[in-house]
Amino acid sequence: MRKVFYILIAIVGTVTRTYAQDTAQIAVTVTGTVLNEQKEPMPGVTITIKDQPGLGISTNEKGQYTIKANKYQWLVFSHVGFAQQEILIKDALKINVTLRSSDKKAMDEIIVTALGRQKKATVTGAITTVDVSTLKTSTSSITNALAGNVSGVLAMQGSGQPGSNSSEFWIRGISTFGAGTSALVLVDGFERSLNEINIEDIETFTVLKDASTTAIYGSRGANGVVLITTKRGKMDKVSINGKYEGSYNTRTFTPKFVDGYTYASLMNEARITRNEEPFYSVEDLALIRNQLDPDLFPDISWMDMFLKPGAFTQRASLNFDGGGALARYFVSGSYINEGGMYETGENLKGYNTNANYKRWNYRANIDMNLTATTLVRVGVSGSLGKQNLPGGTYDEIWASLMGQNPISIPIKYSTGQVASRGGAEKQNPWVLITQQGYIENWQNKIQTNVTVEQNLKFITPGLRFVGRFGYDNNNNNYIRRMKWPEGWIAERQRESNGDLRLKRTITEQLLTQRSDASGDRSETIQGELHYTKTIQSHTFGGILQYTQEKKVNTSNYAEDLMQGIERRNQRVAGRFTYGYRSRYFFDVNFGYNGSENFATGHQFGLFPAVSGAWNVAEEEFIQKNVKWMDMFKIRYSYGKVGNDYMPVRFPYLASFSTNADAGYNWGDLESKNSYPGLTYSRIASNTITWEVSTKHDLGLDFSFFGDKFGGALDYFHEQRDGIYMERQYIPDIVGLRGQDPRANVGSTVSSGFDGQLKFSQQINKLNFTVRGTMTYSRNKILEADEQYSNYPYTTRAGFRVNQNKGLVALGLFESYEDIRNNPTQNFGRVAPGDIKYKDINGDGTINDNDIVAVGATRYPNLVYGFGLSANWKGFDASVLFQGAGKSSFFINGFTVYPFSQGDWGNILADVVEAGRWILGENEDPNAAYPRLSYNGSANNYRASTYWLRESSYIRLKTVDAGYTFPKAITNRIGVKTMRVYFLGTNLLTFSKFKMWDPEMNSTNGQAYPLAKSFTLGLTVNL
Repeated sequence: MRKVFYILIAIVGTVTRTYAQDTAQIAVTVTGTVLNEQKEPMPGVTITIKDQPGLGISTNEKGQYTIKANKYQWLVFSHVGFAQQEILIKDALKINVTLRSSDKKAMDEIIVTALGRQKKATVTGAITTVDVSTLKTSTSSITNALAGNVSGVLAMQGSGQPGSNSSEFWIRGISTFGAGTSALVLVDGFERSLNEINIEDIETFTVLKDASTTAIYGSRGANGVVLITTKRGKMDKVSINGKYEGSYNTRTFTPKFVDGYTYASLMNEARITRNEEPFYSVEDLALIRNQLDPDLFPDISWMDMFLKPGAFTQRASLNFDGGGALARYFVSGSYINEGGMYETGENLKGYNTNANYKRWNYRANIDMNLTATTLVRVGVSGSLGKQNLPGGTYDEIWASLMGQNPISIPIKYSTGQVASRGGAEKQNPWVLITQQGYIENWQNKIQTNVTVEQNLKFITPGLRFVGRFGYDNNNNNYIRRMKWPEGWIAERQRESNGDLRLKRTITEQLLTQRSDASGDRSETIQGELHYTKTIQSHTFGGILQYTQEKKVNTSNYAEDLMQGIERRNQRVAGRFTYGYRSRYFFDVNFGYNGSENFATGHQFGLFPAVSGAWNVAEEEFIQKNVKWMDMFKIRYSYGKVGNDYMPVRFPYLASFSTNADAGYNWGDLESKNSYPGLTYSRIASNTITWEVSTKHDLGLDFSFFGDKFGGALDYFHEQRDGIYMERQYIPDIVGLRGQDPRANVGSTVSSGFDGQLKFSQQINKLNFTVRGTMTYSRNKILEADEQYSNYPYTTRAGFRVNQNKGLVALGLFESYEDIRNNPTQNFGRVAPGDIKYKDINGDGTINDNDIVAVGATRYPNLVYGFGLSANWKGFDASVLFQGAGKSSFFINGFTVYPFSQGDWGNILADVVEAGRWILGENEDPNAAYPRLSYNGSANNYRASTYWLRESSYIRLKTVDAGYTFPKAITNRIGVKTMRVYFLGTNLLTFSKFKMWDPEMNSTNGQAYPLAKSFTLGLTVNL
């Protein structure tokens, strides 16, 4: 670091001398007025000196400006929505300018790439730029807004619990079954979490999808990269922006269960149909139906009792920016408070047991011009999150809400005792939610970064240096204050005097406390040299980058030395670009990466990529004859990237332990002369390294009719080799005693397409835009370390990652003769009304050798979205539909398999509504549910096509309608702009599957439901 410091001092000294020489030129003061085409003065126009970033001013309310410069420098006039102008300072020192409306086309759009900003027309790789204004969500997670909005991204949300951040997304799908599948997320050039960012702070959002755009990240780029830049200050008067939203959240789906009388009747049916005595008499059923004895025969809808109809969320943000020639600033703060949907009552004093989440975000970005050629950017940001939860854990609560049947126990007995069946897994939901204490999770993130941009034109024109340093610190604290009351269960028979016979099932637990903490800190240092040169019609560019990263866990690893060692990575990366007449482009990218997690000789790897593009629209014959074609660019890329994520630290090191079960026997086989000894707890894997992905991409970018219609389409193909996995089928003769080594032995292939289309039109004062996105990806496992099988369909190879596998159901047995005439099913006794399976291998027996691939994968392979937005005068509205498909899952659990765990488990209303096999009443072999059984039927509970469900859906994702007040009104109250709006999220969902929200992809529905939100908001600009 000391050498780096000396080098920076030398550079700054040289720059200062150069700056002094430059200012020795003839200094002048230029004044003037900037007008629009209607000859009206334009306030807020930015005027800068070319090639001197940050040195400039803005026009005042009368459109006037005064700026100091040197003769024969260029003044650059720019304003949003207007074409930029450059004027050379000569003898005239009063320069008046008229700016004309911009007819900027898609090819002029500037997008953020891995190594800087480029014009869209010059990009040769697969990149999706996201219009941040389309990312609308009423929750704390931006990820919830990605599906259907971003081409190339497949996403799903697994839970609606406030602060859970359970949303997952994958760039172009899942291409590995070994290491991590998550994309690399970089915020202002540094790896950070996507979900802790305030959406109002985002300036640009870019997704890098192919090898040519991610090769510089080398061993970390295989799963794609998300680049986010945050807002920065501009030369202008201070601008203040405020936003407030209030949301009411309900549930998209709530599982529906039968009432107490129906439950008891079904239980009797389940026992009678299996030749057992009914559990409830006619008198008992009457007591339940009429609620004459709520102590012994209650009828409680636990979902309705302990889930509120809805909850409120509040979001507020405030930011201000401004500055002058020497410094600019952007400062923001935001707050979100998401309310939980548990019904906790009003009897709790001094604490809250609901599932609430609060988060405070802050950010300060400051840009300073140290000299005419030196720009320093400083950023400080962070968040403080607090998640409050009931004392019962998430799994316990949802297992109890869906497992506690309506007639098992009341909340409390009439004598005042708390009812409980005993044990956390069968606890009273009221106790779990309100009486078992509460949990607090705190997350504190502090992120800092410094960037130095140095123009090195004194060495050669077109050369500049960018240096970055980032330091992040993350801390998580957990505290659980736990207690519970005594629990009692009543026997079915009362005392002779009518009193309840109560038996204590749980003793009282007084308040105890348990806490824990975890954290990490990371450092990043990066340096880049950029060079551009234009020679007539040829444009050349080059970038060389060095990156050094380290991350260390600071707590929660006790005595584990390996986990306390810093994770270090090094990278040298570069790019060479060539362009000719804005028609032909060629790029070469590479990343040379090193990781200390691998053995010597396997720590470094090269990841190269090449790409090229041809903009047909720039050909002379097209420009002359096809006037409506603005851009038609064909591009192709090929390259290799890696994935170095793995859960094992230093896999090349072996570890040993003393294990009595793995000792040595010094006598005969039947003797007891056994002694403990050292055994492997982990086998060394000296050659372990990263996965390598070879990617191809063929793409098309186009824009027609004055940029009214445009979009991008891509076909991609990827092969992932060297997938990290445990070698599970090494012969026992090797003597590894269950400790199988790990190796890079897996391989997959995936392909698909993604695209986005957009059409904009103006009719009088009505402006509208129609847009759509689609992403489809399909993968296949080529190789996995697995045992040889006579039946290839039982292996993983040849099928998709996360492929569903099960038996093929042929309906239900119609009679005992039907059972005798079909192959034997080795899953317990079967009777008419039980599920009948197909004998796949034809051996006359149904067993695990008949399990085949069925349906699709658990995660969506297709995600799409389409919408319309329009504005007229001050009114605006937008609608987005989002859908997912090519996915399926098995449903299971005690709510799907009635009485599979005796009297534990609610019964879904679908069992009654969809129809089930009933002896003598409905002996339909195609009934939706098989014959009921009590305490389980192993035959019927097998994963099979009988229980396979499609999770495809289409939903009205967002509806946004607002009104911007005219300036005649806002000027009177001292504001620039003001807008009120309504935002609806997840308002309608269309799906064949209706038991719970299909997007959650839950097999049993035991999860916090997703939210349907109704939001009112206000934005104000001062």
